[in-house]
Amino acid sequence: MGTHLSRRHFLGGTLAAAGASLVGSGRVSAAPTGIVDVIVVGGGLSGLAAARALKAAGASVTVLEARDRAGGRVHNISSPKLGATLDAGAEFIGPTQGHIAGLAREYDVRTLRTYNAGDSIFVSRTGTTRVPAALPIPAVADLGQAGAALVRAQADALAGFPVGQPWKHPNAAYLDSITWGQYTHQIADTQTARDLVQIAMSAPLSVRPDEVSALYYLNYIAASGDEQNPGTLIRLLSTDDGAQERLFEGGAALIPLRMARELSANMVYNAPVRSISYTDGIATVAGDAGTHRARRVIVAMSPAIAGQIDYRPGLPAARTGIHRGYRMGAVSKFAALYKRPFWRDKGLSGQAYGAGRPIDVTFESYAEGNHILMGFISADAMRRLDHAPESTLVKECIANFVEYFGPEAADFIDYGVFKWDLEPWSRGGPVAVSRPGTLTKYGTALREPVGPIHWAGTETSDYWTGYMDGAVRSGRRAAREILGDLR
Repeated sequence: MGTHLSRRHFLGGTLAAAGASLVGSGRVSAAPTGIVDVIVVGGGLSGLAAARALKAAGASVTVLEARDRAGGRVHNISSPKLGATLDAGAEFIGPTQGHIAGLAREYDVRTLRTYNAGDSIFVSRTGTTRVPAALPIPAVADLGQAGAALVRAQADALAGFPVGQPWKHPNAAYLDSITWGQYTHQIADTQTARDLVQIAMSAPLSVRPDEVSALYYLNYIAASGDEQNPGTLIRLLSTDDGAQERLFEGGAALIPLRMARELSANMVYNAPVRSISYTDGIATVAGDAGTHRARRVIVAMSPAIAGQIDYRPGLPAARTGIHRGYRMGAVSKFAALYKRPFWRDKGLSGQAYGAGRPIDVTFESYAEGNHILMGFISADAMRRLDHAPESTLVKECIANFVEYFGPEAADFIDYGVFKWDLEPWSRGGPVAVSRPGTLTKYGTALREPVGPIHWAGTETSDYWTGYMDGAVRSGRRAAREILGDLR
């Protein structure tokens, strides 16, 4: 849902404060001439957070970004007619996400509350039902069964769960041997209850129940908090007081774009990395923008695509297993712009979720005075439309909006669409998920450095994996690892 506001634990602040919080008063020793201290591969939020912390501590840094822009999976696009700013990628922020909240405050990127009044639309196999938007779990006839199943999932996510290290869970071997779909059938007795428990997973991950390990998603639930607040399914799925509570005015990409502007002297764009080799304590990073050398490297990429780089010497088997065991979700975001929020007149929140096709989750959004219905196209529906003409995709999505919110939805004034599956440096989204057997066999390699190579990216975060907050956390953690060695 969001890739997708703690009021107590902000970790932003000035560059000097950021450096001090990582390494105290120590400074980094000078690197040999022609060799920087750290090369960061990837200019998304995690790579930028790492580079910023390293630079603040006195390290020399080069960021190599394959795209012609910063931000990674946090990306703004413009609608074709009006030029309105639309969030193509991660969009939302909520409680306990103090790392991204601190950056937003520091870079003066303001937030707006996500509209959550009236009713939402729940789409089941038997039709559509209006349910109170304030309820993260729809009040349907089978609510008792569904509620009990979701309570069981929440209990499993809290029972001795080592956040960020799910392979240490006492029941890890079994939970990682089954998919979320299989787990759902064990904890829910009716089809409606199973549908709801499966939607609780597919909504934030954009994958089918048979595409992800049960252990992975239970860790995802446990990670939806911070060091002081245990993760909860309610926080993960909710709008008010949840991960979709607020969105960024002007688009979430303002944050990484302003970070990259501050780091402009350190940024190299259109620089895909093809190989990383290391010998005698020095790493050589070669790619389309030439060859660079450094004492350390941070690969700030999804584990699902980090394996495209040629590593010399080869990676340990466990790290290779991580690359092979993770896959990106299939997802696109579609937005339709309207002169006014007609759905509010009907007492609707602009939110829909469930078994709809091709759009399975929607939210109301805003852009420069325009009201927006934004929807996610996920999994099989996305794969079917990946190479369809854009006109076909628009037609199907608008038909979905008409089904959910009424005939007025056909009277849109502009639109925007971004297919993450076809974006070569992401190959999907919003987050990489692991297949059964991956975490218990190879999970310890997720963050374990290999020689001078360290790993970042939201998938490697302990809390808020898959979200912007997790990306920032991961970059700062990788910087701390390196600074401890370079001082």
